[in-house]
This record gives sequence, C-alpha cells and structure tokens, in this order.
Amino acid sequence: MALDQERYSHRASVLLLGKSLLFALLAPGTVAGYLPWLITRGSPMGSTGYVLAAAALFLAGGLIDLWCIWDFAILGRGTPAPIDAPRRLVAQGPYRYVRNPMYLGVLAILLGWALLHRALTLLLYALAVGAAFHAFVLLYEEPHLRKSFGEDYERYCVLVRRWIPAARSRPRDTASA
Repeated sequence: MALDQERYSHRASVLLLGKSLLFALLAPGTVAGYLPWLITRGSPMGSTGYVLAAAALFLAGGLIDLWCIWDFAILGRGTPAPIDAPRRLVAQGPYRYVRNPMYLGVLAILLGWALLHRALTLLLYALAVGAAFHAFVLLYEEPHLRKSFGEDYERYCVLVRRWIPAARSRPRDTASA
C-alpha cells in the first residue's frame, strides 16, 4: 500500500510540474519572452557589456522562476496558475527572502531585454508590468492567501517583505530570552 501511495505521489508531482511549466510558457513566457521579442524585433543589440548584463538578468530571472515552479509543485502541491494554486503555503526557497520572487524573476528578464536592446520602450513596459503585478498582488493574491492560509500567512507577511529581498530574520522568542 505504501508503494502505491508513493507512486501516486510521484505521478502527482510530475503532473503538477508539467502543468506549472505549461503555465510558465503561456503566461510569463508571453509577458517576458514573446512580447519583448515583438517590441524589439529588428532592433540592434548593445555592446558586449550590455549583452553580458542582459544574459545575467535572463539567467537569474529564469532560474528564480524555475525554482519557484518546483517549490509550488513539490512543497505547495499546486501551480503558479491562480486556478490551481498551491494547497500549502510555500515559505521556503526564494519565498524565504521575498514574498513575490516569481514576479521579480519576470521583471529581471524584462530588464534584461531593456538592457540587451538599450530600449526605453522596454523599460517602460517593465514598469507597466511591475505596476500590474503590484495591483494583482494587492487586490487579489494577498486577500486570497489571507483567506486560504490565515494566521500562517499573516506571520509570513511579518517576516518576509513583499518586493525587496532581505535576509529572513525571525523575531526572538521572548519566553526563552
């Protein structure tokens, strides 16, 4: 019986990862890949320094997003898609340092595009996407997470900032001090 449960758990995790990657291709892939490509199609790239800085931002943003997708599927038992959100609060990995690392990963990629093409248009696009992310977080995500996870989410919000990553520090236990 334990072996059947383990197989089911493994299959469920693989399915969640697959759905998460599909969502990442459709939503963040469109916002951070296809649309910037359309905007910059045919425009020249910057010098080697700009290309290297852009590559670093692409890599960092992409790795952060993939790590978050993994954590949502394996730890949270869900996907980044709001219709199939994690069933458990994820407060590990990048979420240990900032509450919205996936959005920051997408913004890093957008800044990479702006640097790669030295395009003010893409910088303005990144700012607009950032404003949309912020509105979505305030108006939908955070109220939904408060409703879903209650006090656990409230404690998490006290410990971890919304947008600016920081080393996570836990308040001292005054009973043991």
